[in-house]
Amino acid sequence: MVRLLPLLFLLLAALAPARASDQPSVVTAVRQSTEGNGARVEIDVLGDAVPRLVLLRKPYRIALDLDGAVSAAKLPDASGALVASLRQGLAGADRYRLLVSLKEAVEPRWEARKTDDRITYVLDLRPGRDADFAWTDPAPAPVRESGKAAPVSPHRFTVVIDPGHGGVDRGATGEGGTEEKAVNLAFALSLRDALAKYPEIQTILTREDDTFIPLNERSAVARRARADLFLSLHSDSIRYKELRGATVYTLSDRASDSLSSEIAESENAADRFAGPEWDQDAPEIHDILVDLVRRETESFTRRFVDELVRDLKGGGVRLINNPKRSAGFRVLRAPDVPSVLLEIGYLSNREDEALLASADWQRTFGQMLADAIVGSLRSRGG
Repeated sequence: MVRLLPLLFLLLAALAPARASDQPSVVTAVRQSTEGNGARVEIDVLGDAVPRLVLLRKPYRIALDLDGAVSAAKLPDASGALVASLRQGLAGADRYRLLVSLKEAVEPRWEARKTDDRITYVLDLRPGRDADFAWTDPAPAPVRESGKAAPVSPHRFTVVIDPGHGGVDRGATGEGGTEEKAVNLAFALSLRDALAKYPEIQTILTREDDTFIPLNERSAVARRARADLFLSLHSDSIRYKELRGATVYTLSDRASDSLSSEIAESENAADRFAGPEWDQDAPEIHDILVDLVRRETESFTRRFVDELVRDLKGGGVRLINNPKRSAGFRVLRAPDVPSVLLEIGYLSNREDEALLASADWQRTFGQMLADAIVGSLRSRGG
């Protein structure tokens, strides 16, 4: 069975969606050794796969993801006092993952060494405490044997912004005639401009004009981009006209309250404008480490929501009571992308409607939201 693993990975890669480059990167070797009371893991990669390192607790684990990569390497047996096991698999349709399970907390360091078309990622581990289990630099530039840094993209994170509704789907309409689809797009553009100030952020919009996009396609954009965050923007109208302020929604099988259920039902009905070719749920990921992917996604989403609500409160943004809520939003169902639906306000409230239509308010709120997004992504690592 061990000998068949490289063939399995290559076969799955051949069936996966096409990448921007012609050939996938290949993990050619994985080595693990002990260094005194520490450990070292080395990964040889042929090609230009973009790395992403993720730290996981309970138990302690380190995941190295390589977008657009497959494995032709046999894993060594774990050795030493720190490394419990090494596993590899596909953590998405086109993403390789090496999972290093640890026996205790460590202080991790890593570097990337480049020789011609090959990069060796070196992960050094030293005994540490829980506070040491963090990256000082989660995305070091590959350094050539000569000591000169190899050219790399400045982008470390991808944020997909989804302006809700559009085209034939106008969304809600305020008492003053303000249309939700226009508010959502204007705010998305302000947020994109605010995020453009950060060179490590790549921003993608699901729509940049008055276009209808089905719900499944919105989340599919984020999955194809391998986004670090998917943020769907809305400004609904509800029957509680006195209710105003921002609300942050996450995905759950059961709605946290009647308001969340009502809004999710309204938002999920947007696909009534889609043709029959879009009348299906997004496919689930079927891969070796899917449970880990989901847990990682959900864990980051919860932390992001907590930090976002804290930052918005600190910045003076009005929030409704219990601003962290959840329901079965179809647009948030990508299992491998942290996804949040943000009600930036409610058009059913006249005071909120006036703010939502204000370009100055959009810029102020957009900058505050951008700062919160970047802070959270930086704390997560790359």
